[in-house]
Amino acid sequence: MSYGFDKLTPIRERITMKKKVKVEEIEGEGFLALLNKRVLLLCAGYFYEGELEGVNDSFVKLRDPSIVYSTGDWEDKNYSDIQKLHANEWYIQTGLIESFGISKND
Repeated sequence: MSYGFDKLTPIRERITMKKKVKVEEIEGEGFLALLNKRVLLLCAGYFYEGELEGVNDSFVKLRDPSIVYSTGDWEDKNYSDIQKLHANEWYIQTGLIESFGISKND
C-alpha cells in the first residue's frame, strides 16, 4: 500500500497533518435561509417540492408537498410533471437529500 511517500521522504513530512484551525459558524445559511420558502429537494429516490416549514438534524418538513416526476427544461417557469401528495405535511430525511434550492414554483 502506498501513501504517496517514498523511502527518501523525511519522517517529519510523513507524520505531518494539515488541519483547519478556525471554524466560523454563519447564521442563516443552507436550510435555515430557505425556511418558509418553496423549495425543490433533489433526493436519492425522488424530487420533492413544497414550502420548507421546519428543519432539524434528521428531517426537514414540507408544507403543501409534491413529488416532481419530471422537471422539464430548467428554464421553464413550471415543472412538466408535478403531483401533490395526499397529506398537507411531509417529512424527508436529511441524509437522503443530495441537493436543494428555491423551487420554480416560488
